[in-house]
Amino acid sequence: MGKAGNKTTETQADVEAFLAAVEPAERRDDGRVVAALMARLSGEPPRLWGPSIIGFGRYHYRYDSGREGDAPRIAFSPRKAELVFYLSGLGEGELPGLGRHRRGKGCLYVKRLSDIDMAVMEALIVQSLEHMDGTYPR
Repeated sequence: MGKAGNKTTETQADVEAFLAAVEPAERRDDGRVVAALMARLSGEPPRLWGPSIIGFGRYHYRYDSGREGDAPRIAFSPRKAELVFYLSGLGEGELPGLGRHRRGKGCLYVKRLSDIDMAVMEALIVQSLEHMDGTYPR
């Protein structure tokens, strides 16, 4: 049985060109705000992972099964319907004080930044970065 390659890998694509093409305009503007926030908090430049995920930093994982690969330490995707945040170590359930959001397996979904408290979002990003530093030290 062969190993399947990782679908989401870091690319050399231009992040600003990707963001410039995001629709609707509100999602594009929100994406630029999130990219600047994550870059500031992580100290890492934005990189495009796969066709639509903007990631910051990277880590190498290896599962007990033998599967391994690289992934961004934190990331988001400005999809047409909503912003998708890929953050670790946030626990399960609702996130008090954040505002309108929903949770999925390993993802946080927000329709628009105006629906959430940006100070709470910033704290969640910092929490995720600290979790990654503890789990996957640099």
